[in-house]
Amino acid sequence: MANSWRHSALAERHRALGSKLEDWNGMGTAWSYDSDLSLAHEAIRTKAGLMDVSGLKKVHFVGPHAESLLEYVCTRDITKLYPGKSVYATILNESGKFVDDCVIYRTGPNAFMVVFGAGNGYEMLVRASQGRQATVLFDDDLHDLSLQGPIAVDFLAEHVPGIRELPYFHHMQTRLFGLPVMISRTGYTGERGYEIFCKAADAPTIWDTILELGAPQGIIPCAFTALDMLRVESYLLFYPYDNSEMYPFADEAAGDTLWELGLDFTVSKDKTDFRGANEHFRLKDKERFKIFGALLEGDQAAQEGDTLWADGKQVGIITCAMYSRLTQKSMALVRFDPDYAVQGAPLEVKGSLSVSAIAHSLPFDDPDKKKRTAKG
Repeated sequence: MANSWRHSALAERHRALGSKLEDWNGMGTAWSYDSDLSLAHEAIRTKAGLMDVSGLKKVHFVGPHAESLLEYVCTRDITKLYPGKSVYATILNESGKFVDDCVIYRTGPNAFMVVFGAGNGYEMLVRASQGRQATVLFDDDLHDLSLQGPIAVDFLAEHVPGIRELPYFHHMQTRLFGLPVMISRTGYTGERGYEIFCKAADAPTIWDTILELGAPQGIIPCAFTALDMLRVESYLLFYPYDNSEMYPFADEAAGDTLWELGLDFTVSKDKTDFRGANEHFRLKDKERFKIFGALLEGDQAAQEGDTLWADGKQVGIITCAMYSRLTQKSMALVRFDPDYAVQGAPLEVKGSLSVSAIAHSLPFDDPDKKKRTAKG
């Protein structure tokens, strides 16, 4: 944890569960506990799990120029956001290549909260705001507790009036266990879930109370790397682990297009004026690879870096993989040669495993996203 400069108020809780608090984004994060990660995966898929994702970089962005600057920095039409509404967005460099993703929450007419991943979107926003009437406030006092799974709404409904009516990608200011919170219907699991934003001083009480009251319903604490299992099933990318920063092309600078990553949906319809827009549109149909899935034979998970072969040549590389005891399937996210990213294409895996596989469309779980968008 030598590089950690940010502190989670839940650090001692994580240590008590067996975590060594590995560094992520400068914060000691519970990558693993003493318990089996499969238990966390199964809890979130069938009941609910509680996770500390406070290592995400959270900033308040306020001022008369805040909206116009976000319009330029990200790919979404920010003018369509109203207080209480949020959106998933991507950020490109001038070369039209992906550098970060974020969720943008509108909290007022000239006020936003932006939650960044592990790229340099935060730094780009800071640079864009210099000399403008907009202020960026990095907020590490704000903690983010993610309660994900099919019974999350049932649990919260006992304590938060109106939570069942909160639509997907909306948020509300409310109280939980008598403490002020902002609850967002978002998450990174593919399930119906909620992120609870709270003060650092209140995080231990909220964490302990959810786990105590939720235990009879099967709610358990979940370590961060359980997300790897969930994101494979739900086609959720994690920068830089699926990107050319990890799997570089020869003689090319790191950077992938939204077309290659399958994130082109994050460009709002008819929006053409944002950083990197000209190159983004120019690079359409020039994909060097495509993110696609692979379904492997057997009951073992592949390892990142394992390769996929067909017609006597390497046609893909696995970036993240998992085996689900619930579905009894071995699955993987793959950077594929575009010609082989075709449903059912036969493959061979080489590396930590030597098994047959087929190319498979994404996501593996809930392709129509009915779970995360469910009403009532």
